[in-house]
Formats: sequence, C-alpha cells, structure tokens
Amino acid sequence: MVPTATQTAIDASDRHHSASASSGCCSLSAGPIGVDDAQRSAGMFKALADPMRLRLLSHVAAQGCEAVCACDLTEDLGISQSTVSHHMKKLVDAGLIAREQRGKWAHYTVVPEAFATLRGLLEIG
Repeated sequence: MVPTATQTAIDASDRHHSASASSGCCSLSAGPIGVDDAQRSAGMFKALADPMRLRLLSHVAAQGCEAVCACDLTEDLGISQSTVSHHMKKLVDAGLIAREQRGKWAHYTVVPEAFATLRGLLEIG
C-alpha cells in the first residue's frame, strides 16, 4: 500500500520530533522559570528592546570593568546628555547597568550577574 501525502508528512514530523527530543533540541537546561524571575527578565529584555539603549550598553560593555562617563557617551554617540540620562536610567532600573555619581558626571558599569541571568535563560538546546 502506498502512503498518502498526509501520512508521509505525519511520519516525517514524527521522525523530526523524535530526533529533536533525543538530541535535547530546544530544552532549557535549568527548566521553566517562575513568575518573579519571568517578570524580572522581561523587564531586562524590555530595556534592551531599544536601539539607542543597545548602542549605549555596547559602549559601556566595550570598556570591560572600567566605568564610562556619561560625558564620553554623549560625544561618542552624538546625542545630548539628557538623552543619555533618559536611556541609561532605563538600563539602571532594569538592573543591567550600575550608576555611580562622581562630581557632576554619572559613571556607568555593566552588571555581569544580570547578563549571566539572561544568558542562562537564552541557553536553549
């Protein structure tokens, strides 16, 4: 008996599903997250969902462990100090960036633990 096109598609899907399940594809190594962790992570992703914030973050992260002055960010990105402050506040509130006031300028550093959390959440497979 010759299988129908529908049966062939179902068989192929079953083989794909079996192969995926056995190879660990798309499984979270840490398992599902709880409500609090989901809300905290969603806040971080929301803060990262803006192109200017990603650019600001990349400039801070490029300095490694060194703090970056807001004055340098305005020059490097060609944006106003108020724009830097607005976007950096969102990143600080999300727990992705730490802020330290030094005289009249704010200095920013990356919070490595926050990115370790996000990295763990995104490790699928």
